[in-house]
Amino acid sequence: MARIHNFSSGPAALPLAVLEQAQAELLDMSGSGMSVMEMSHRSREFQSILDGAESGIRRLMRIPEDYAVLFLHGGASLQFAMVPMNLRRPGRSADYVDTGSWSRKAIKEGDVTGSVHVAWSGKSEGYSRTPKPGELKLMPDAEYVHICSNETIGGVRWKDFPEVATTLVADISSDILSRTIDVGRFGLLYAGAQKNLGPSGIGLVVIRKDLAQRAPESVPIFFRYSTHIADGSLYNTPNTWGVYLIQRTCAWAESMGGVEALEKINKKKAAMLYAMIDRSGFFRSHVERESRSITNIVWRLPSEALEEKFVAEAKLAGMVGLKGHRSVGGIRASIYNAISQEAVQVLASFMEEFERTNG
Repeated sequence: MARIHNFSSGPAALPLAVLEQAQAELLDMSGSGMSVMEMSHRSREFQSILDGAESGIRRLMRIPEDYAVLFLHGGASLQFAMVPMNLRRPGRSADYVDTGSWSRKAIKEGDVTGSVHVAWSGKSEGYSRTPKPGELKLMPDAEYVHICSNETIGGVRWKDFPEVATTLVADISSDILSRTIDVGRFGLLYAGAQKNLGPSGIGLVVIRKDLAQRAPESVPIFFRYSTHIADGSLYNTPNTWGVYLIQRTCAWAESMGGVEALEKINKKKAAMLYAMIDRSGFFRSHVERESRSITNIVWRLPSEALEEKFVAEAKLAGMVGLKGHRSVGGIRASIYNAISQEAVQVLASFMEEFERTNG
């Protein structure tokens, strides 16, 4: 079997060991005689998987007991709506920080159901950085401050999270489990699973339990966090296959040494590509050094024709997923936890040769 190097942004590469285990257990989960996708979500067998996924997330992220861990449908995009519906009470506003495409989507969704204040935007600078200390213009009565910890499309990330007087909320879809995060600094964290956790179609929410009681009665029951906390993520039939893969991915992450060990590896992988970009006059990054992502590395070539050639020749060399997002173009390498250092070295060597022959 020939495995390619998959640098896609999501759905993204999963650890090979997890895929092999899933393959082995696909037809018969732990001697049950059936697949996890055939199990009742109310069964003891699936409850054990669900509990294992939650405990794995709790250990890896060091989540305090006063926080709930939820597995919900809709990925991160549903949370763009659920966050303001639950945390922003009638007549109140919320602060949003605009660092790129996913921040803008969260702002647009938040604006549907109430007042949104953009505390800072990087749009005028081409989304090349996160705000510096003192640049945020926060509202004194804001219910929460929303950020995107890492912009998957633009390759911009918060190296240090802002200090705020109110509740801090973050979309951590593309850097969850790839860096250490002090959960206690946040009221709510959420992520789509399809980058570092598992397959698409499932989202993770980590919320301080007291905040879940804030939702107005006008919020539909299904869209209240308190509903899903009360039923342990089983209010409706969950994505059983997604929960299973999250549980297995967490076990793999722990076998690798946990988030701290993975962060060190991720920094080395990113440094390898940024070194190639920075010493070249051929490749160029628009992102300021202090705001560079360690999971989504973006760069441009001198022309779009060369970018198309780069992507095409990389595919022939066994590398896919390198075409930049359609909204911004360029090249993007998503080097999540499952991407090995060897794969990144293959890409770096290809970049060097491509510059030699085309620069």
